[in-house]
Amino acid sequence: MIVGCTTSQPAPDAIRGPPARHRVPVLAALLLLLLAPVLAGCAGQPDGGPQDDKASAAPRWQPRPGTSWQWQLSGRLDTSVPAAVYDIDGFDHTKATVAALHRQGRKVICYVSTGAWEDFRPDAGKFPKSVLGRGNGWQGERWLDIRRTDVLKPLMAARLDMCRAKGFDAVEPDNMDGYRNRTGFPLTAADQLRYNRLVARLAHERGLAVGLKNDLDQIPQLVGDFDFAVNEQCAQYGECARLKPFTAAGKAVFHVEYELPTSRFCARSRELRLSSLQKKYELGAWRRTC
Repeated sequence: MIVGCTTSQPAPDAIRGPPARHRVPVLAALLLLLLAPVLAGCAGQPDGGPQDDKASAAPRWQPRPGTSWQWQLSGRLDTSVPAAVYDIDGFDHTKATVAALHRQGRKVICYVSTGAWEDFRPDAGKFPKSVLGRGNGWQGERWLDIRRTDVLKPLMAARLDMCRAKGFDAVEPDNMDGYRNRTGFPLTAADQLRYNRLVARLAHERGLAVGLKNDLDQIPQLVGDFDFAVNEQCAQYGECARLKPFTAAGKAVFHVEYELPTSRFCARSRELRLSSLQKKYELGAWRRTC
C-alpha cells in the first residue's frame, strides 16, 4: 500500500491526451526522478473503475482444460462440493460468499444473462421495451436486441461492475447465441460476433476472465476473445468435438449434460479434456462427475 496516492476516475469514454510539457528547474527535476517509482504506483486506475488489459495489475485467471467445477444457480449454496471452480449467480450471492469460497481455495464465476432480459432482476426496469423480444423458453425471460449496443453496453457494464465489486474471478455471460433463435429481431451472425466481443471486452477491462456460452458455430472466430467455454448438452447432440479449439488453446471447457447418464459421455469427455458434469435442469447442488 502506498500512502498519499490519490486518483480520480475519468468519464467512461474519456480520452486522455499526452501531458503538457513544462520547464522544470534542475532541483525539481531531480526530485521527480527520485519520486518516480512512488508516483508510478499511484498512476493506475482507481479501485472500482474500468481497466483495460494493459492497465490490469495482475493477469486474468485462465482455467485450464480438465479443471473441476460446480455449477449451482438455484437452492441454498452448498460450499462443500470438492471442486476447484464454482459458477454461481452474480445477483443472488454476496461479496462475503465469494470471499468464503476464495478462502477455501476456489475460483468463482459470476453468472449473468447478457443476451436475455429477466423480469426478476433488480435492474429489469432499466431495459426499454424497444429492446425486448420474444420469450426464450424460460419464465420471465425475453431475448434482447443485441444490435442496440447504445442501450445494452452501459447496462451490461453495470452488471460486470457488480461482479467485480463482489470479488468474482470470471463471468459466465448467458444467452450468447440469440442469432440462432427466434428472438423477434433480424439478428445476424455478424451482430452476434460484434456483441459477444463487446461483452468479452467489457469483462477484460474489469480484470475478469470470461467464458463463451454455447454459440458453437462461432467458436473459431471467438476462441481468441474468450478465456474458457461453458457448454450444455454437446454430447447429447454429438457436438463436443467442436469445442476442441478451446482445449487446444489451453482453455477449459466447462460442460454439462442433463438427459444423458455419465456412462454415455464421460469417456469421450476425458478424451477431449472437457470438465464434464451431469446436472438437473434446475441447476441445484446435485451433480455427478466424470
